[in-house]
Order: sequence, then structure tokens, then C-alpha cells
Amino acid sequence: MNAFDLPQLIALAAVLGFASGIRLYAVLLIAGLVGYAGWVELPGGLAILQHPWVLAASGAMFAVEFVADKIPGVDTVWDAIQTFVRIPAGAALAAGVFGGMDSAAWTTVAAIVGGSLAATSHFTKAGTRAAANTSPEPFSNIGLSVAEDIGTAGLMWLVLSYPFVALGIVLVLLVLAAWLLPKLVRFIARVVRKLFPVSPVSHVQQNTHR
Repeated sequence: MNAFDLPQLIALAAVLGFASGIRLYAVLLIAGLVGYAGWVELPGGLAILQHPWVLAASGAMFAVEFVADKIPGVDTVWDAIQTFVRIPAGAALAAGVFGGMDSAAWTTVAAIVGGSLAATSHFTKAGTRAAANTSPEPFSNIGLSVAEDIGTAGLMWLVLSYPFVALGIVLVLLVLAAWLLPKLVRFIARVVRKLFPVSPVSHVQQNTHR
């Protein structure tokens, strides 16, 4: 594929948004490298990703994330910090797909959808990793992290080779996330209540104030 037509651009925007919520710096690095190598003609709004300085920054941050994401506890702190990065970046990347088009509507819609997809995948990932941190062994975290590495790379390859297959996988993962997120929230809430129980004195004080 040398260039993207409109349906393929839509698939690309969706996948970039979703994958950014899981492995933002891997997405930036892979997209930039394939553009720099000339394997794919990136949309105009994403051309900046193939600049050598942007590639260097993406590679450095990818290396940091690759290590941090495999250390139990550190991964959850990292996810909390990245909440303020992955979601707006997912929106920006999705918008950048249509940045070369003379249509503010497409760019705006892409930003909204891309940010929403990034938020969904990010909070599902962060919740899953926080739940895994309740286990004393480190192997579940490492296994999940490696699966996320492979899954992100696989999605990026698919969207550049078979964009509609990649879009279908993202839709399936969205359904899975919608089913899993409420369960993760309830599980983490139970863990927090066990770690920080409300004392009987606090209950009495609350009732007195009422």
C-alpha cells in the first residue's frame, strides 16, 4: 500500500487512537519508521512522525516505557501519569490522519473518536494491570506487558497491510473492554476498601454530622 483512501484512513485513525491508549510510544515509533523508510506514505498530518528528531524522542520514550511497564507497581504509576498523555495523543494522532484534508469536520470527528478510543483502551489496560498487581508474583504483569507489546505491533502491521481487518479487531476489543471495565472497577474498589477500611468511629462521626 503506497497511500490510503478514505475508508482506509478511517480504519487508520481508529487503530491509532485505540493503540495509543495501550502503547503510545510504540505507535509513534512504528508509524514514524515505516514513513521514514518509505514503506508507507503517511497522511500529511502524520508526516512529522518520520522526522529524525521525533523518531529519536519516540525511540527513547519507547525504551523507558518498555522497561517501566514490566515492573509491578511501577507500571501502575506509569499508567497513571500516562493518562494525561495517551488520551490527548490518541486524539491528536487520529486527527492528524485527516490533517491533510480540507475538512475541519473530518479532523474534529477523528479527534473526538480517537480520544475516546484511547481513553477506553487506556483505562482497560490500566485497570487490568492494577488488578494484576494485587497478585504477589510478577509474572502476570510481565506476561500482560509482553502481550501488549506484541498486540500493539500486530495491530500496527495489520492497519498498514490489512486496515479493515485491524478495524474489525479494534471493534471486537471495544466490546470486550465494555464488558471488562465495570468488573475491573468493582474489583479495584473492593481491594481499596480492604486496604483502607472505614473505622467504626468514622461511621459514628458521619452519622452524628447527619
